[in-house]
Amino acid sequence: MLQYIGAQTVHIVGDGVGWDIPPNSSVSYTNWASGKTFMVGDVLVFNFMTNQHDLLRVPKSSYDACSKDNAIGSAITTGPANITLDSAGEHYYICTFGSHCQVGQKLSITVSGTPGVNPPTSSPPNTPATPSPTSTQPDACAPTPSSAPSATPPPAGTPYPPPPDSSSTSVFASFLLVLLLSIGAAIVI
Repeated sequence: MLQYIGAQTVHIVGDGVGWDIPPNSSVSYTNWASGKTFMVGDVLVFNFMTNQHDLLRVPKSSYDACSKDNAIGSAITTGPANITLDSAGEHYYICTFGSHCQVGQKLSITVSGTPGVNPPTSSPPNTPATPSPTSTQPDACAPTPSSAPSATPPPAGTPYPPPPDSSSTSVFASFLLVLLLSIGAAIVI
């Protein structure tokens, strides 16, 4: 994935596997995370089917024990889930369905506050360039439906309103812009 200074990076957890029971235990998520740099302001996208998996941030002791004890926020039960990394340090996520965590559906990452620097041990993390959610509760950041669609179609000849903008469109547009600028720079050089 391309990244430029000042931009958040969107990480698709597990890539093509998504947030699911991994085929090779937790090694899959460990391997996935090992080559990546996570920064405050980056977004983790956990792709999972609602009612088949969930997502819960926990402290290390609960991560190691695959336990809901001392959860950081509430479980997110509607997939996919987008999590903005709002603090530097260790972040631990598990699935609480059945024995999913015990068979490897869990993720541990280290988030840095500044590029190329390990998280600070005694000073507060840097303020992200991209605003973070104001709530520390993951479910407070989950999307909510705006209103139920009307059951009555509009009169014939009336155009439907355009669909609302989505973050996927914005991410794609940013990616495309960076890609085109990179190609343009390569041609100029």
